[in-house]
Amino acid sequence: MTTETSSRQHDRRWLVLAMVAVAQLMVVLDATIVNIALPSAQRDLGFSNDSRQWVVTGYALAFGSLLLIGGRIGDYFGRKRALVTGLLGFALASALAGVAQSLGMLVAARALQGAFGALLAPSALSILTTSFTDPHERGTAFGIYGAIAGGGGAIGLLLGGVLTQYIEWRSTLFVNLIFAVPAAAAAVVLLVNEIPATRPKLDIPGVASATAGLFALVYGFSNAQTHGWGASLTLGSLAAAVVLLVAFVVLQARGKHPLLPLRVLLDRDRGASFGAMAIAGSGSFGVFLFLTYYLQRTLGFSPISTGLAFLPMMAAVVTSATLISTRVLPRTGPRPLVPTGMLLGAISMVALTRVGVHTGYASHVLPVLIVLGVGMGMIFAPSMATATGGVDPDDAGVASALVNTMQQVGGSIGVALLSTFSATAAASFVASHGGSSSATLAAAAVHGYTTAFWWSAGIFFFGAMFSGLLLRSGRQIQEQALMGAPAMAH
Repeated sequence: MTTETSSRQHDRRWLVLAMVAVAQLMVVLDATIVNIALPSAQRDLGFSNDSRQWVVTGYALAFGSLLLIGGRIGDYFGRKRALVTGLLGFALASALAGVAQSLGMLVAARALQGAFGALLAPSALSILTTSFTDPHERGTAFGIYGAIAGGGGAIGLLLGGVLTQYIEWRSTLFVNLIFAVPAAAAAVVLLVNEIPATRPKLDIPGVASATAGLFALVYGFSNAQTHGWGASLTLGSLAAAVVLLVAFVVLQARGKHPLLPLRVLLDRDRGASFGAMAIAGSGSFGVFLFLTYYLQRTLGFSPISTGLAFLPMMAAVVTSATLISTRVLPRTGPRPLVPTGMLLGAISMVALTRVGVHTGYASHVLPVLIVLGVGMGMIFAPSMATATGGVDPDDAGVASALVNTMQQVGGSIGVALLSTFSATAAASFVASHGGSSSATLAAAAVHGYTTAFWWSAGIFFFGAMFSGLLLRSGRQIQEQALMGAPAMAH
């Protein structure tokens, strides 16, 4: 990119932030907006309970496994080109899913959505990384971006509830066109396409091993959710994932043109931030799932009421992430913030274990969501800023992709683990209490949810120890990251 074009994009950086925020919001809310619409889609298309999970899993498989190559494509061919292609492709895939006449067509279109999402998400974050150079402004930008990453799922639940209740389930897919098309038009006007003067050869073995390994990992955990941990396909997928991902690391260490240069991971603060994103994703993704079940099935909330119930959490995330990124992170660095956010997450999950069949939203859920929102803001915004700070411009795309990969894969693993623990606990409750009365089944369901919340609390507590031990504090460390200078590891 020439100095003139860099200056032009920098001058438009706040408009660029708005465009990037819309693109990121679409990707994040799409992970939850379809969940509320699934029962209606199932009745319309006539697929079984066992099959419906593939509407969600198809998206997660493609998105999680293709993120690294999606980020590298942006580095090779220009992030503007990758972002616009991803947005328009996402819009097309959403339209195909919206007109689906069978489960197969719906799942295929959802997978296509995931593939184009894997192209646009890392490009959006890397554009944000390179557009903001002033530390204070960059903190504000990442506060907004982190708020969307941490709370966008709540908007998806609300929007999904409104669209499903007042229009129909297909509108939850068509709505992506309202986000994608204007964002693509804005990107064409606002951005300049940065293409490296010399582009190294694409790491084909790295692409193959990373894509196949991540696919096998997400598939294995998703299969465990429906077929159990002892199923041959589950064990085979997880074993293949381990072999392929180990092979990927070896290839990256020895290759001349690695897909993911290990220098991106080996910085202490950056590596810890990637880990924090995965842990937070594992602990938090289940909150939307199990609280949605609890509010609708136990407390009798409508889809719209369920979405509205999560809005206080979204407000807390936005406030926390913005204030932390602009006023605290530049002074302290990530160490005091991320572990504290993790501890707030753990405390929130422990508090949620107190819900029961007859407890209320205002007394047992609302205060927890606010505390959890504050914690999420303290985790996501500092982790994203630190994970992408100080990265060589040629590696910005793949570093941004890894941020999304860790959150997505961590979330997929967390949902699968927590779903298994919840289902097992509910079944044991029914067996130990005898009978299958409505009261027993309701109590068993809540017991399953609270079991998942206990495990989620453990995940967050582990995250607090992990990030507290590895992350460093200090103003100088964070300024080095925000200014783009590599921090010294020790």
